Amino acid sequence: MRVSRRSFVHALGVGTAGSFLAPMLGGRGLEAMAADPFGMRPSAPHTGTAIRINSNENPDGPSPAALDAITRQLGQSNRYPGDTHVALIAAIAASHGVAPESVLIGCGSTDILRASVSAYTGPGKALITAAPTFESTTADATRGGAPVTAVPVRGDLKLDLEAMAAASSGAGLVYLCNPNNPTSTVHGAQPIRDCVARVLRDTPTATILIDEAYHEYVDDPSYATAVPLAMDNPRVIVARTFSKVHGLAGLRVGYAIARPETIAVLRPWTLPVSVNQLGAAAALASIGVQARIDRERARNREAREFTRKVFADAGYPSIVSDANFIMVDVRRPSTKFADGCKANGVLIGRPFPPLTNYARISIGTMDEMRQASDVFRRVLATA
Repeated sequence: MRVSRRSFVHALGVGTAGSFLAPMLGGRGLEAMAADPFGMRPSAPHTGTAIRINSNENPDGPSPAALDAITRQLGQSNRYPGDTHVALIAAIAASHGVAPESVLIGCGSTDILRASVSAYTGPGKALITAAPTFESTTADATRGGAPVTAVPVRGDLKLDLEAMAAASSGAGLVYLCNPNNPTSTVHGAQPIRDCVARVLRDTPTATILIDEAYHEYVDDPSYATAVPLAMDNPRVIVARTFSKVHGLAGLRVGYAIARPETIAVLRPWTLPVSVNQLGAAAALASIGVQARIDRERARNREAREFTRKVFADAGYPSIVSDANFIMVDVRRPSTKFADGCKANGVLIGRPFPPLTNYARISIGTMDEMRQASDVFRRVLATA
């Protein structure tokens, strides 16, 4: 049967628990919940009325097929998810045309990133990353005592692939987020291939981790997944997630694709059972539902371009985005812009040094973006 988010929450049990779970089912909150990117303390009281476009989540939530799968699986919650794990790995492998031995699932793609940092960095084995980019690898490397080199993005907000490759001498791991969070920029297939080839040639100690969390949203025709690179060389890993286009951020399902010998290196750094029964069932139901993915891409593109035009019409043009968020130079500290938006019921992204005058705006539904745009205009018009 098809169920709505409301009926699904009712199946779990209404009341306090149901009220708490309702906004989480749409996956609307890892970054929003945290006062810092890696804690779990609430950053502000949540009334349920704010427009939450701060964490790059899918505003439509899980697909009907995923919700149906969760409902059917509820009765198996007393069982460890071994069979569902195996089925999910097999389905992911089939969808990418690789062997199951080349897939490792984790508790969101951040789990895969953490495992990669743990396996390949440490004292004397540096992490090479960008500034700004998704920060979890930097935090994990720092905790492990690894040196970190953060290469500033270029003036067009793209990763400086040449500088990152040049900085990789002696490194243990090179982290490329493509499309990059928070800048929303993407590199085509050839620049990524060239960067990987240079690192593989010049730095035999380094492994390259390519984070494709926003893969499904890319419109740039020159872009291609790096999965073939990972299949060609054991020093390349691709990370993917069900948190974004599939709307399962609250259920925490991600995975790595790499050669079997590389997966064997990563596996000891993950839990034997890293995805829960319901998350695995929802992810399994979401694989291959291309019509849903196409609709989500179209919905996101329409709302994203509407939002970019709002800022451009106000005199704040932004670069082309290949993700479900945009990055706008608001020509003032982004914290002040964010505070003004928050005072009017709109939550946007946190600051991303060194681009402290840029605001990251996640893309919600078209209705949400229309309402938020009225707030953006008012805040931008103030001194």
